[in-house]
Amino acid sequence: MVATASRKSVTKHRDNHDLMSTQSVRWDKKMSNNCASALLVYTMMQIFFVLSFIETKGMSIAPYFGLVLLVAIIIPFCRKYEKRWENFAGNGLSSQSVAARFRKDQITLWILALGLPFVFIAIIKAIGAIF
Repeated sequence: MVATASRKSVTKHRDNHDLMSTQSVRWDKKMSNNCASALLVYTMMQIFFVLSFIETKGMSIAPYFGLVLLVAIIIPFCRKYEKRWENFAGNGLSSQSVAARFRKDQITLWILALGLPFVFIAIIKAIGAIF
């Protein structure tokens, strides 16, 4: 009796797994997760890399306002990507085409998240060299 119940549960689990694997991919959810991760990495890079370059001697709060501003710059961009992929469903493209677009957007997002802190550092160094 236990063996029969066990076989039934394994069969039910396989059926559920097969059903889940044939369902469409939630591209909007995947992009939302990428945006959240990229924003977290971007913020951490701003804190550890950029803040060390814009810190001043004394108790100035200006570098922290600058950090908030730099993080606030990227948030609308991430939200735009999330909205784009929320509205992307049902556009009639093949799954390969959608996957290619997703990958392109994903790469762009991560290049910006990883590259912008270094761009800001270069700008800060350039301004520091002028003054």
